[in-house]
Amino acid sequence: MNLRKSMLTKSLIRAVATAFAIAIVSGACTSPQSGKMEDKQEEDIPKFSGEKGEVVLMTVDPGHFHSALVQKFMYPQISPKAYVFAPEGDDVQQHLSKIELYNSREDQPTNWEEVVYTGDDFFEKMLAEKPGNVMMVAGNNGKKTEYISEAVKNNIHVLADKPMVIEPAEFELLKSALEEADKKGLLVYDIMTERFEISTIMQKELSAFPEVFGDLEKGTPENPAISKESVHHFFKYVSGLPLKRPTWFFDIKQQGEGIVDVSTHLVDLILWECFPEQGIDYKTETEVISGKRWPTSLSSTQFEKVTGETQFPDFLNKDVVNDSLQVYANGEIIFTTRGVHGKASVIWNFEAPEGAKDTHFSMMRGTKANLIIRQDAPQNYQPTLYVEPVAGSDAASIEAGLKSTLASLANKYPGMEMKKSDNGWEIIIPEKYKNGHEAHFSQVTEKYLEYLKEGKIPDWEKQNIITKYFITTEAYKLSHQNTSN
Repeated sequence: MNLRKSMLTKSLIRAVATAFAIAIVSGACTSPQSGKMEDKQEEDIPKFSGEKGEVVLMTVDPGHFHSALVQKFMYPQISPKAYVFAPEGDDVQQHLSKIELYNSREDQPTNWEEVVYTGDDFFEKMLAEKPGNVMMVAGNNGKKTEYISEAVKNNIHVLADKPMVIEPAEFELLKSALEEADKKGLLVYDIMTERFEISTIMQKELSAFPEVFGDLEKGTPENPAISKESVHHFFKYVSGLPLKRPTWFFDIKQQGEGIVDVSTHLVDLILWECFPEQGIDYKTETEVISGKRWPTSLSSTQFEKVTGETQFPDFLNKDVVNDSLQVYANGEIIFTTRGVHGKASVIWNFEAPEGAKDTHFSMMRGTKANLIIRQDAPQNYQPTLYVEPVAGSDAASIEAGLKSTLASLANKYPGMEMKKSDNGWEIIIPEKYKNGHEAHFSQVTEKYLEYLKEGKIPDWEKQNIITKYFITTEAYKLSHQNTSN
């Protein structure tokens, strides 16, 4: 074990003194047989008023760069002193290096003071010491559901990177944890960054105007009403530096398959756009029609480039075929919600072509026009929103409606314009709205801080957290019925 900075000193002395004083006042005594205090009172659930520094982060086993991105900027409500509990190794070092990078940069430097505990008992240590009141978890997903459940049992709020669950067998544990959190008044929230991408926001906004979009189609499994496809790359740059991924990231038992990982974002967006601020009952209002999975093949050379390791570790041998690692990072889900057909698909390649990056495609089909986000070479790999009339619709009427709609949204989103494109119109979005994926983490965190101050997450949000993980885990089951691995 390595204790970089003591978390016990004054806080421990105060804790012991306080416990002793409480024991005297309340008449509580210690049993000589058990060594435990009888009639121990349950700790209060942390409440927040929005005051400066009252939220204290405890980051658990930060094995994904998303854990650092939550701290890319400072927040008045969050204390600069942040705690890290993790096993020894590269994962925690990568996390701390990124925090130090943010602290030392010239533009908007942060001033995080990281208090770090490393050891095999890191999670037990966090629960025992509990120096903070919000657990932040982004890393190895193999135990994430368990971490969330135990945090709730110990009266700790949770901000978690997706996915909260990767195995269907763990869905009931997550569901129970969320129900317990709701009863206790604890806030458990997952980081849905894609809701803050401006082209997606505008797609959602325009779909609410019948004069432009008409009504949302119901679609079919072959031609869904809403389709979302996300293309990612194992090798990429984050905060200007090549991303080094941990070896466990390529193990579907630790990271999770694509159908339960990135697909979480896509299912969330489908519910969020098609049924805004409406809770969806997964038992009565959804049906998962199909799930598919397929692998991305990585050579040992590619694996070394992204992990720094020259050989596949033993725990990946189960996935090595003909000297290539088969990573089931790709998946497709077809499902219905209230009769509306949706499709979510995720694809992982090793590395993007020169000048390219992770991309997103999305289509919402309306009775008058389709709202389409494209992000390929013609768009310079920037997400771009198009409005394209469907066959038989009145293009002139839609154009007039689009102009008036953008004018009506000017107070909320000033500067939005439109121009003619090959099949309709392109929505011209000012650069000030394009803050990028990394900045979206701070936007999600700010939304979570709002909920902490209010003391609750909206009911529809709580319901749809459960529903989206039901959809992804049910699709996982179906995908395994169609493959031998």
